Amino acid sequence: MIQPVLPEIVVLDESLSDPAASWRALGAEVLGVVRDTSGTVDDAADLYGVDLARDADSLEGDGGASAVVTLLHLRGGGAAPWEGLPGRVVLLGEGDGGADDARRAGLALGRAATGRDTVVLVLPPGAGEDRLQALAEGFLLASFRMPRTAREPDGKPPARRLVLLTRGGATADALARARTGVEATLLTRVLAATPSSTKNPGWLADQVLELASAVSAEVPAGTGTLSAQVRDEDWLERHGFGAVLAVGAASVTPPRLVTLTWEPAADDAPVVALVGKGITFDTGGISIKPREAMVPMKTDMAGAAAVLAAVLGAARLALPVRATAVLPLAENAVGGAAYRPGDVVRTYDGTTVEISNTDAEGRMVLADALAWAVEQLAPDVVVDVATLTGAASQGLGRGHAALYATDDGLAADLLAAGGRAGEPAWRMPLVADYRPALDSDVADVAHAVRDPHVGGGSITAALFLQRFAADVPWAHLDIAGAGRAGSKQGEVPANGPTGYGARLLVEYLRAVGSAAHGDEQPVPAR
Repeated sequence: MIQPVLPEIVVLDESLSDPAASWRALGAEVLGVVRDTSGTVDDAADLYGVDLARDADSLEGDGGASAVVTLLHLRGGGAAPWEGLPGRVVLLGEGDGGADDARRAGLALGRAATGRDTVVLVLPPGAGEDRLQALAEGFLLASFRMPRTAREPDGKPPARRLVLLTRGGATADALARARTGVEATLLTRVLAATPSSTKNPGWLADQVLELASAVSAEVPAGTGTLSAQVRDEDWLERHGFGAVLAVGAASVTPPRLVTLTWEPAADDAPVVALVGKGITFDTGGISIKPREAMVPMKTDMAGAAAVLAAVLGAARLALPVRATAVLPLAENAVGGAAYRPGDVVRTYDGTTVEISNTDAEGRMVLADALAWAVEQLAPDVVVDVATLTGAASQGLGRGHAALYATDDGLAADLLAAGGRAGEPAWRMPLVADYRPALDSDVADVAHAVRDPHVGGGSITAALFLQRFAADVPWAHLDIAGAGRAGSKQGEVPANGPTGYGARLLVEYLRAVGSAAHGDEQPVPAR
């Protein structure tokens, strides 16, 4: 699997006593300046002989980060005052000073720098850690190209290097967190975009082993260990994973259960289990999908990719939290061995489930994986992530994931992490009055509602999953909308997987580790 190569980011502490010499020495082709009160705009105006302050006033509204203006596109030559200086100057609005606007500014700078080699960005004094991290995330996300090509359709590659000139405001920790979060997002995108002609449960299990080996080599000595384990269909049969086996029964590529665990050196680390839906392709089974609905189903393992990438991120940052990604992997195919509507399936914890719709397969593999994770890992919390229901996207669109939780503190922590990461979620209710809609006459529970008048499909799916988390604090992120893009918007590419959830979970794990071990932990150098 080819992984994206991200631009280098360098931080230099710069007094700006001679900015022109600095920019020339760095070989800068693009200069980025942030509209604020630091005087940087005036410094650049003096050097270029152009009234940048006047142009700054032309920005829409209050100079929001989305209103980016390329002020100059100079080609140099002769004795012009800008000879040897960057040929393009990009003015970035501050917006409200928050992380979201900073991320948008970084994204805009990265796109304005397409086809250039080196970009210099002069940071205003006192740029906070959150803003710096978000700005770097935006710049790095702008460099994303699908692995099949290193170039955009116009043939221009992304910028190779960003140099941040600061006056004592930037830290390597913020940049390491930015790089790790973006790597997690892009890994999730690449895995989800891989065609199912390549990506089956066995292939994806092999990728986990390779990634675990590669990232283990990056982990600083003494900070912890990263390990992966693959269980095959024989193991699943012996240990009672009836739901995973039922879903994968008709496929020529049998299911797998894969775990990836980051074990920090700290003995008292909190334990977090992350469970991701890993359907490598979903035909709907015997309850077959229409053709149009089947086309994007190579992305139906985006939840598994997100939790995998998050645990790799925890290892890269050496977070003081024991995190395990649990990936139930199966292909939901059509065939003589396929499970059927009306079947009764016994899950890992002994629950019998009446099947009414074989296209509701995601909650089945999650049921086995959740029950196993709760029993075997003894987690303090368990979070599952899944492209689960069309109802979630109908209710919230593509901008937010639907969040369900049995614990208010866990819900608040996930919402806060999503806010910092630029991956918002909206908390939804676990409506107790809807539980009878899952009653069954022939099993302990029905896995889907048959009465079309009940509605609330995302809620009833969450209610089904809740029972398999037992008494452990549990949260469920339904990313059916947020995990798949429509039109290109902000950092999100058009018509493909967004990578949603990976940065959110890295931020969540970082917060859990910090809360358990006091103030912010130092980030290992990368």
